[in-house]
Amino acid sequence: MAGVLLVTAAMVTAASFAQTVPVPKPAPKGRDGGSAGGPAVTGATQTPPNPVIPDPRRNVPSSIFQTFDANQKAQAAKVSAYLSSLSTLVGNFVQVGPDGSKTQGDFYIQKPGKVRFEYDAPSPIDIVADGSSLVVRDRKLATQDVYPLSQTPLRFLLSDRIDLMKDTNVVNVSADDVFVSVTIEEKQALVGTSRLLLMFGAKDGQLKQWTVTDPQGYDTTIAVYNLDAGKKLDPAMFKIDFTNYGPSPG
Repeated sequence: MAGVLLVTAAMVTAASFAQTVPVPKPAPKGRDGGSAGGPAVTGATQTPPNPVIPDPRRNVPSSIFQTFDANQKAQAAKVSAYLSSLSTLVGNFVQVGPDGSKTQGDFYIQKPGKVRFEYDAPSPIDIVADGSSLVVRDRKLATQDVYPLSQTPLRFLLSDRIDLMKDTNVVNVSADDVFVSVTIEEKQALVGTSRLLLMFGAKDGQLKQWTVTDPQGYDTTIAVYNLDAGKKLDPAMFKIDFTNYGPSPG
């Protein structure tokens, strides 16, 4: 039980390691020495966004019998098609932890199931998923915690193909002039209820941020920018090192 609780937050939470927010990088460097560049359409380098922090007092409907109108179903279908169309995604991220502290860095996604988050100094944290396992690695301590990828909300972003309405428990779909938002809820008997709020640009349809709410109600939000969906990635980036990194003490 403890492992599942930890991974719900720890897979995208390094807030306890946050100190000062470093100067952002313009874009992550590709493993082949080239820059991953900015968005595929404009090629412009964006400045770090201010993540939209959900209202902690919000009350998301929770029912397996939740019904949606035609517009909500259409919005969910567009999001599903967008996520299914991605094979790789590279960019920068800004993370806001439950205590309001900020960290940032670079991320790399290769579907299905592979992701790498590299946090900027002074954080010593890397998060790597190889398709079946996910590790939260501390470079300073040379330790890492290992979890099944199937027990983390990230698997929805990393699925090769996904139909949100069929493959997940969607409890809310909303849209305004800025964002299309989809909330997915998971209930586990021994752990409790966790949620994943995905937010996409209303105009460009691109992924903008997500918020993980753990069973205790704590939110961790990650906003992404400088997205590049055409970058070729080195498979070695997603290899989990069990030789130089041991299990976490205790």
